[in-house]
Amino acid sequence: MDLSLSEEQQQIVEMTREFAEREVKPIAAALDREARYPRELVERMAELGLLGIEVDPEYDGSGFDPLSYVLAMEEVSTACASTGVIMSVNNSLVCDPLVKFASEEQKQEWLRPLARGDKLGCFMLSEPNAGSDAAAQKTRAVRDGDSYVINGVKNWITNGPQADTGILLCMTAPERKHRGITAFIIDMNAEGVERGPKDDKLGIRASHSCQIFFTDHRVPVAQRLGEEGEGFKVAMSTLDCGRIGIAAQALGIGRAAFEFAAEYATTRTTFGKKIAEHQAVAFMLADMETELDAARWLTYRAAGQKARGQRHSKESAMAKLYASEAANKIAKNAIQVLGGNGYITEYPVERHYRDAKITEIYEGTSEIQRVVISSWILKGR
Repeated sequence: MDLSLSEEQQQIVEMTREFAEREVKPIAAALDREARYPRELVERMAELGLLGIEVDPEYDGSGFDPLSYVLAMEEVSTACASTGVIMSVNNSLVCDPLVKFASEEQKQEWLRPLARGDKLGCFMLSEPNAGSDAAAQKTRAVRDGDSYVINGVKNWITNGPQADTGILLCMTAPERKHRGITAFIIDMNAEGVERGPKDDKLGIRASHSCQIFFTDHRVPVAQRLGEEGEGFKVAMSTLDCGRIGIAAQALGIGRAAFEFAAEYATTRTTFGKKIAEHQAVAFMLADMETELDAARWLTYRAAGQKARGQRHSKESAMAKLYASEAANKIAKNAIQVLGGNGYITEYPVERHYRDAKITEIYEGTSEIQRVVISSWILKGR
């Protein structure tokens, strides 16, 4: 399998790496410390075409392929995981389902400004008592003439405090369980939509999330995404793509931790030699880079499957599972390489360690990824 980059893909790497090194990395620690939303970086990503990477230029997107998206996500996330996930949600969880399921009229009204970065999107599936179990959600949309009336609560909504547009999954026929879920496009500034306070999180602190409350919120039928009862299909397709984005985010976090640890290990000395020359440290570095490369190829494979229009549920789950667990292990070992210095905020590896954890949780926990992978094995694929 040829995994060499095209000239265009290499240009994406160079552009995003320059942006990440010059503009993102210098302020990443302060963003984390202050839990400050990086508005200026989001605006720059819009200018660079990074918020609608895979959207056709016909709808004001950049028109690049899924691997280009992975490459850009890794570069941005290496500098700042918070900035990376803001980018990921807008691309994977908002633009992607609109590209696949929206009508032409919906694309013109909702997709264009999101792809340009004039507006920011969020994805609303999880609830206080329904995370991985989508069929247990309680948020309800009731048809009333040419609109729906929506009531309920959504939890942990990344980009929620800043989002202009949301993709909402909720129940229209609870008795049908997952077959009773329907998707809607939501104007987040409309009457009946209220945002809770931002969540105080362990990591990705500059990426804000919150609860979203719907109280008699009226949505026109024209804002339904697909048909009634098709929401579960929309959600699963969207998460297949989202998992590629989170795998790329995990790659970036793992790479940042590894590169800092490797540089530190070749300059720090103990017992008269560089600590990288001690076998215990050298072997940790060897394992870290091996795991990082394995995660990268799994992620590239999933992106390739998507680019070819092939089903990639298993491949996306494998990439997300392995990359997220690798990032956590690499960040943990990076702290070990630095010793006491790794545990203080003066050095970035403790931030990478905190940021890595969420990649094992959102867009399907590691346990859910194993359910997805094993189900495909049992189907004989």
